[in-house]
Amino acid sequence: MKQKKMLSLTLSELKIMYKQRLPDIVSMAESSCDENEFKQKLDEYVGLHTEWNARRSEHIRMLIEYDGKSINELSTGEDMHIQTLTLLWNYLKNPLDKTEASTDLFIDLFFLFYENDWADSKSTSTSKIKRQMGRWNTGIDKETVAIRVQNKERMIRILSKKIEQKKTVHSRYTFEENLSEEGKLEKVRYWWNDYRFHLAMAAKSPTELNTLLGNSLSDKTMQLLVRARKKKMPFFATPYYLSLLDTTQQGYDDEAIRSYILYSPELVDTYGNIKAWEKEDLVVSGKPNAAGWLLPEGHNIHRRYPEVAILIPDSMGRACGGLCASCQRMYDFQSERLNFELESLQPKESWNKKLKRLMAYFEEDTQLRDILITGGDALMSQNKTLKHILEAVLQMAKNKQKANLQRPDGEKYAELTRIRLGSRLLAYLPMRVDKELIDILKDVKQRGSMIGIKQFIIQTHFQTPLEVTPEALDSIKKILSAGWLITNQLVYNVAASRRGHTARLREVLNKAGVLCYYTFSVKGFNENYAVFAPISRSIQEQTEEKIWGELDDCQKTELDKLLKENHEKENLIATFLKKHDLPFLATDRNVLNLPAIGKSMTFQTVGITAEGKRIMLFDHDGSRKHSPIINQMGNVFIVENKSLAAYLRQLDTMGENIEEYATLWYYTKGTTEPRFKIYEYPSPLYSITSRISNLEIKN
Repeated sequence: MKQKKMLSLTLSELKIMYKQRLPDIVSMAESSCDENEFKQKLDEYVGLHTEWNARRSEHIRMLIEYDGKSINELSTGEDMHIQTLTLLWNYLKNPLDKTEASTDLFIDLFFLFYENDWADSKSTSTSKIKRQMGRWNTGIDKETVAIRVQNKERMIRILSKKIEQKKTVHSRYTFEENLSEEGKLEKVRYWWNDYRFHLAMAAKSPTELNTLLGNSLSDKTMQLLVRARKKKMPFFATPYYLSLLDTTQQGYDDEAIRSYILYSPELVDTYGNIKAWEKEDLVVSGKPNAAGWLLPEGHNIHRRYPEVAILIPDSMGRACGGLCASCQRMYDFQSERLNFELESLQPKESWNKKLKRLMAYFEEDTQLRDILITGGDALMSQNKTLKHILEAVLQMAKNKQKANLQRPDGEKYAELTRIRLGSRLLAYLPMRVDKELIDILKDVKQRGSMIGIKQFIIQTHFQTPLEVTPEALDSIKKILSAGWLITNQLVYNVAASRRGHTARLREVLNKAGVLCYYTFSVKGFNENYAVFAPISRSIQEQTEEKIWGELDDCQKTELDKLLKENHEKENLIATFLKKHDLPFLATDRNVLNLPAIGKSMTFQTVGITAEGKRIMLFDHDGSRKHSPIINQMGNVFIVENKSLAAYLRQLDTMGENIEEYATLWYYTKGTTEPRFKIYEYPSPLYSITSRISNLEIKN
């Protein structure tokens, strides 16, 4: 059955299709006096079809079991009533004017009952995956580079005029008197390599954005951005990152970048009323967060796991190199805890005192092993500030280690084993990685290793192969030379979810020496409607595409050993790929961030809303430690914000052949993948206390 035809059917046309292709289902509905009788007949029908795939039978029985039940949707906290099969019965039994659901629900259910072959989906063939990967340009292709050279020159002329007309107050970037036009252009070309220049010249309004893009944005887009501006939505896009776009839109597909810069109508409409998806990020002084953690005053520490804490400093690290339209911290930008007022974000005198309190919190914690310094963006902090923070972390780790010498085995506290810096600047502003930063990283790695810290990681975020530019490759090379690992987190939005795109990104990053860490499904609030890709697509990609990069046990052990023992990491992964004839490494895990619980992809589809949105019952990731709060939370239900049919229509408008996504409907269940060994915490040489500090859970 062709999907494209199905997606355009009306309710009446779809009902005819049911009668023609699914006469048994229609007959059961028409002969049932109510929905309960219909469900009973469906259950018996499933039992008769012993040839059906177990996943298909299980899915139908889950829909039967949950139909008629009321649940609480965790992300919104709203109660809702599941009536998937009740709606189907009503649709097939009664006249269309009594139908209370959209075609998207009935299309999803049609594929459930129609397809006779629900055999386990097999991976895409080698030749097909290579073809799909080959569709996507990278930032180092000659054709891509040539277009961006032209973009750069156009922007240099625009920025030169801006400086000349004194439309900027940044004294560092001014022209001397009587400087020739060519001299001014040469000056701007020189400044282009200074990351501070791009921060100073970043577009902060729709007009500035459009100007730097050669006035290529449509009237409709500009009207939307002006509306966003009136709602006080921040804009911040550097000339470098804007130069990655193809303003002609004929050279290469840059949708994965555009969807990060340009806001959607849903995001603009919702801004001002955005709620925190991560409920644990809502902190009230003196009270535990949603995961049960007691945190110091302010909004400097975010936490959901016993072993991990996120540190957000009071510095320029509260800003970013640009605002991503699907940012998980959009709530914090809305609340103005994160912003782009760079001068106001210079560390205050009070920050030093607060940093000491934060380190004391970490030092006195019994389970903490991993600190992720982020924001915002860790590398937005100046080198001096970042060095000061890292020095404090090292001293805290040293103090903790010393205190443990006085504690008996079984009562010792967990010691710090991993330091991470979260930054998207490798993609947004790679010139930020300068010699002084590399010297700091080398020093921290050397001294931290001496006190038992095992892992030093830059956790970055490349969204598309187009962001892997010559400048980005240079920054990656420098960081790897400092002995730090680089891991990547991808946000699996619609543009990134197209066939072969994520596989291509893995390939390009791996060859550069970057390991993939997480592939995050976009959080399902309404502001993300335009960029949300259903979770079934994530499972489809994992099963049919990512499988080509899977490692056997011997390969996993070999790679883990290489990464831990080799200080020169630049060509390590590329050499490993060539040796084992692998296109890329499937070291990332496809996950969704569950509010207050953590990351997971263990779920079952238990219902579908009247709009066709799937309702999923999630379980936590059983492979890692969680806050004990999970033992009290009960079932976790999440409703997606887009139907599969709507997603496929969106792909169709983007030029995708949606028949290549035909198996999408059958991914109704998922299991969280195991973590690659390098991401596991090293086993301590002592017994850690079972006591959990800084935790308060009420019965």
